[in-house]
Amino acid sequence: MKIQEKLKKLVKGGTFVLAAVGFLVLTNCKNNTPKNNEVAQSTKEAVVNSPKQEDTKLTQEFKEYWYAGEAEISSYKLEQARYGEIREGTAVLVYVTEDFLPDAQVKADSKNSNNIPVLKLNSIKNFVTGIYPYSIMQSTFYPVSNNAHATKVSISMQEWCGHIYMQLNNRSGFEITSHSYFDGEADQNFKTDKAILENELWTKLRVNPKSLPTGDLLITPSFEYLKLHHAKVKPFQAKATLTANSYTINYPELERTLSIIFNPNFPFEILSWEETQKSGYGKDAKILTSKATKLNTIKSAYWNKKSIKDEALRATLKLN
Repeated sequence: MKIQEKLKKLVKGGTFVLAAVGFLVLTNCKNNTPKNNEVAQSTKEAVVNSPKQEDTKLTQEFKEYWYAGEAEISSYKLEQARYGEIREGTAVLVYVTEDFLPDAQVKADSKNSNNIPVLKLNSIKNFVTGIYPYSIMQSTFYPVSNNAHATKVSISMQEWCGHIYMQLNNRSGFEITSHSYFDGEADQNFKTDKAILENELWTKLRVNPKSLPTGDLLITPSFEYLKLHHAKVKPFQAKATLTANSYTINYPELERTLSIIFNPNFPFEILSWEETQKSGYGKDAKILTSKATKLNTIKSAYWNKKSIKDEALRATLKLN
């Protein structure tokens, strides 16, 4: 029935009814009209959040540890599978909190209510294959609210054949920019649907390991894996399991398993990890396990440690 016909019937019941209906219509219209700041907030949430979860309430313990003006730096002995052999090297995980600009998606230089507080992870690996070295760095910016995907993930990889860079920006979708010296991977710009990112799980764990997703899932493997194996950037079927001190992801299609061992007590530092997968090409490929075992952890405002005397800190981390 049309609105005009409904109103005519209501008029027969008296002007009071019509007035009441008019009041309700006007009231509902007024209440459903968002203010400018509400529109801005909903837009911001659409850019950042997926899937929606309850915000993690930051404990005083969390604030005292992560907002003390220092980064947490952990060094690891690395055994890295590459070209069908195990290579010795080092790995470093650098965790630090920052304010992040939601639009430009870079570190904020000043305080602003629109900034996104993130826990950043810079993950670095260095190892040698024969005569030439590999250097791999991944950066993940993850909201400490723990209710959203990473706002940004990037990787750079250098070796004597050339270098690679790929970046994901979390906006209406996942926007990917990729550059490589490999044929067929040169310069790419594309979008993918939002899904769990393996990279973000390393930071989610540090906020609250109990919030890690488990069960049968779709997960986009780490950018390191995707680039080393020239794999398509997309989610793969995976099964994730969580115990008191370990988190394991198995990708049946990729024949790959990642296990992260962590301290079950705050601040949930990562003690070691193992990654089992195919290494090498063609008939020479074999299943090998890369391993990383913690050497030491320090808290430091490392960006101020630039003098020669500060190189002693590398000895503390057992990186010399």
